[in-house]
Amino acid sequence: MAQEPKPFIVSDSQSQSIEPTIIPRDEHVISRSQISEHALTVLYRLKNAGYGAYLVGGGVRDLSLGREPKDFDVATDATPDEVKALFRNCRLIGRRFRLAHVHWGQDIIEVATFRALTPPEEAEAGTRVVEDGMILRDNVYGTIEEDALRRDFTINALYYNIADFSVVDYAGGMADLKAGRIRLIGDPEVRYREDPVRMLRAVRFAAKLGFQIDAETAKPIPWMAELLDDIPPARLFDEVLKLLMAGQGVETFEALRQNGLFRYLFPATDTAIDDDEHGALISFLAKALASTDKRVNEERPVTPAFLFAALLWPAILAQLPGARLQTDINRELFEQAVTEALERQLRQVAIPKRFSLPMREIWALQPRFDTRSEKKAKRLFTHPRFRAAYDFLLLRGEAGLAEPGLAEWWREFTTNSADAPPPTPARRRRRGGRRGRGGGGANGSAEDASG
Repeated sequence: MAQEPKPFIVSDSQSQSIEPTIIPRDEHVISRSQISEHALTVLYRLKNAGYGAYLVGGGVRDLSLGREPKDFDVATDATPDEVKALFRNCRLIGRRFRLAHVHWGQDIIEVATFRALTPPEEAEAGTRVVEDGMILRDNVYGTIEEDALRRDFTINALYYNIADFSVVDYAGGMADLKAGRIRLIGDPEVRYREDPVRMLRAVRFAAKLGFQIDAETAKPIPWMAELLDDIPPARLFDEVLKLLMAGQGVETFEALRQNGLFRYLFPATDTAIDDDEHGALISFLAKALASTDKRVNEERPVTPAFLFAALLWPAILAQLPGARLQTDINRELFEQAVTEALERQLRQVAIPKRFSLPMREIWALQPRFDTRSEKKAKRLFTHPRFRAAYDFLLLRGEAGLAEPGLAEWWREFTTNSADAPPPTPARRRRRGGRRGRGGGGANGSAEDASG
């Protein structure tokens, strides 16, 4: 039987050795039949060449939970150059720490060489090399033990060994999986200072898996959340996509607010929500997130433009006292509010123009819905962003942020009018492999932005 994982401490001196728990094949649920053909090819070729070969991270975690992994990552003691020598379809990426990407069309298997812990002299000196908000001082090759202990959470430090089909567990990750617990490896304060985004990842994994964040892991988050101010806005944009467009946006939003993290992603929106005595703004955001979750979980098209437009709407309304229902609003003041809200947000979370421009169009159309003229309404049908803006209006109506009866008038008129544009047809999102994110219209293209 597999032994219970022992408590451990990641020592700065690195003087102690951790004995892993080895979970044999008959004591875990992972089967080779669940692993992609290309990942198995990489694992077996490395093994047959005399190298250690392990499936690692999210793939092992998700398979252990009976979930379908999004990606299959491999860890090995082979150097990137040695991996490249084994695969003609391999490309090496990265500057300070090189990774091997083995390509089969659009399917990519990432192969990483075991990484070492922070050298003792650097840990004592407190030196750090930072790029894009991430520490890079530990980008040297190491052992599988070091590689496991430098990972963030215990549940991401599980290794499936293709040599004997066992699972190697250095950090008690399997016990945490069974307990439904998100726990950092090492001292939480130290790990959050190394990379503050780990606070967001803790919330994301908890929401994604339905787990609880370990008390010691959660304790420092509220007072360390301000460290997110040091993270580049472009990186935070990617993190927001993973947080709120993975199908658990409602739960994630609530957890971000509870842990004091949301204010460092959307500060003006957070303030507007706190100042809203009637709760309509938070109701509006909850409905927008629920709508996005529904589309993601039904594998329908999604795009950040619509959700970001909703997330910033409270910040826009906060600058327009008395104009919550958007009736007879001054166009110049409205445009000024939009510009200021967007400029403030871009200092915190970068939003690419391929999304911010459709957002502006969605917002700009909202005052035009105040009319109930059939002639003007049919003219509005011709706008390329009509369908997204119309959906936005319906959300406003449901949350009490539109004039009573306005959303219903448009719903009835659009439903009965032969001139109304049809909803965007549902298309299945492609699965498997890593792909770049592209842009789409405000009503979405079949994007996988869940991270």
